[in-house]
Amino acid sequence: MHISIINFKNLLINKVKICIRLLYLLQMNIAELTDGAKNVEIPEAEVTEVGETRTVNTRFGTEARVADVKIKDDTAEITLSLWNDDIEKVQQGTKIKIGNGYTNSFRGEVKLNVGRYGTLEILS
Repeated sequence: MHISIINFKNLLINKVKICIRLLYLLQMNIAELTDGAKNVEIPEAEVTEVGETRTVNTRFGTEARVADVKIKDDTAEITLSLWNDDIEKVQQGTKIKIGNGYTNSFRGEVKLNVGRYGTLEILS
């Protein structure tokens, strides 16, 4: 099968446009989050409170720092757990974007996590 370079380029452009549309559809607001959600994309949220940093022992036998941060969007507020270097990136009023996050429930509260494969982007 022979595809010209122009046809291939147009096909590729169409696939990229479809991927962009799908990414837009995957974005969520905080009110939609439930326990066990994966691939969570929060396009913009504001840090409203930064909790105290504490040191914990991980299941891998190492020590890590963790802090609970309250974030909100136009729909709701949730606790975001930040680890190690991510803690220093935010303060009250910081606008952030979460990519590939996940939720879990701890002591009856649904919490948002960036995790090892997620991203925390500082918007302002």
